[in-house]
Formats: sequence, C-alpha cells, structure tokens
Amino acid sequence: MKQSKLVVANWKMYLSTHDTSVLINRLNKKVPVYRNVEVVLSPSYLSLQPASMEIDRRKFRLAAQDGFYKDEGAFTGAVSYSQMRELVHYAIVGHSERRRFFNENLDEVRDKVAACVRNGITPILCVGETKQERNENETKQVLHDQIVTALSDLTSEDAEDLVLAYEPVWAIGAEEPAKPDTIKDAVDWMRYQVRELYGQKTESSIRVLYGGSDEPQYVSGIMEVDGVDGLLVGRASLNFEQFGDIITGVHLAALSKD
Repeated sequence: MKQSKLVVANWKMYLSTHDTSVLINRLNKKVPVYRNVEVVLSPSYLSLQPASMEIDRRKFRLAAQDGFYKDEGAFTGAVSYSQMRELVHYAIVGHSERRRFFNENLDEVRDKVAACVRNGITPILCVGETKQERNENETKQVLHDQIVTALSDLTSEDAEDLVLAYEPVWAIGAEEPAKPDTIKDAVDWMRYQVRELYGQKTESSIRVLYGGSDEPQYVSGIMEVDGVDGLLVGRASLNFEQFGDIITGVHLAALSKD
C-alpha cells in the first residue's frame, strides 16, 4: 500500500495551553480529512494531555517535541518517552535547536532514537548542516554522521517506520527554502545512508520530510522533489490559515503523483 504523505507542525515554545487549544479548534474546523496526508501536531509538554482530548483523530496525530532517553528515574525536570507513549505516535528527535541551544551530541540523539523505538513511538529524526558546514563542503559528512550514529542501535525492522527530516540550518527562517536541486541532493544522500545500513526495502519504507521556510507558496515546488514525502513546518504552522493551505498543497501534490 502506498504510504500517505506526512505534514508535521512543530509549535516549539510559542503557545500557552489555552492558545494551543484555540489553534487546535481552528484547525479542526479548517482542515478536512485527507486520506493521502497524515497531519501531526507537536505542542509543548504541557499541552500534550489536553491536546489529546481535543484533536479530531480522523485528521490529526500528536508528536512530542523532545524527550529524555531514560524511561524513568531521578531526573528532575525530565519527561521520558515512556511517560508519553500513551499520548503520542511520533517524537521529534535531534532538531537543530536542540543540538544548538541544548548541546545535544550525536550519542544523545542516538539514545533518544532508541528510546522512542523501545516505547513504540516513531522518531522523526532531524538532520542538516549549518551555513558554515555547507560553505566548507561538509554537508555529506554531516548528514552521514548524524544518520549513521542515530540509527546505530536499530535493527532493520526498527528502522522501517523511521521518519527522516532534512532541515538545512541555513534555510530555517530564510525568505525562501533551499532550492529543489539542493533538497534532492541531500534527500538522495540521506536515503543512500539508510540503504547502505539496512537495504532497499527499509530505504523504500521510510518517509523523508523537508523542513525550512515551508510557506504555502513553496509547497508544490518542494513536494515535486523526488524522494520528499512531506514537510516539517515550524513558524507557518502557528497560523491556522497558512498551515491549512500547506496541508492542502501537500494533498494536491500527492494527487498529482497518483
């Protein structure tokens, strides 16, 4: 069966519990049921429980923005994937902001990916290069290191449901996304890494997203890139009109490829 496209809204640290509820209510009204698009909402920890009661489950699933790699213990302030397993289907892991502001290294990202899988949560593994790394022609090495290390504790069966998200750090918040050729080169290389680790079957089963300036006007161009299965949307997902248009754009792009 052909997999649905995937659109993930990362609401970061922007909304209160009340604001999250308002946005969900508006999205429930704005977004129709699309059988070819899976839409995932990722509010803050505080909003996950109430959001799980408010979302229209025909349209939306939930994701955690992060989590701790231990299942339980004396880790004050941490939230484990084990604690969230009844609330979320997905978890964002290794986002560039976690790597940059919280100094997450390759080994910590690897442990979080393994913790997700162990608890029945599908990791959305974010990878991507900085502007400096790109200028120094290190993109392929960076993507290789981030993917190979993150997946090193997974079996091929574990990896089949994996979602990879290419988020070039230099394109986040930019006026335009990365060019289609740039996205394609990165996505092809990412898929090659998975194929080398697990084979063609696993490589074909994973979904690869693009994240970085995903405004509605760019959706069709991004979705035309071979190997891109959806979007990881940040700022634009906070506006229900824009995010609704993005979802519709992905739906139309999927129809055009059928």
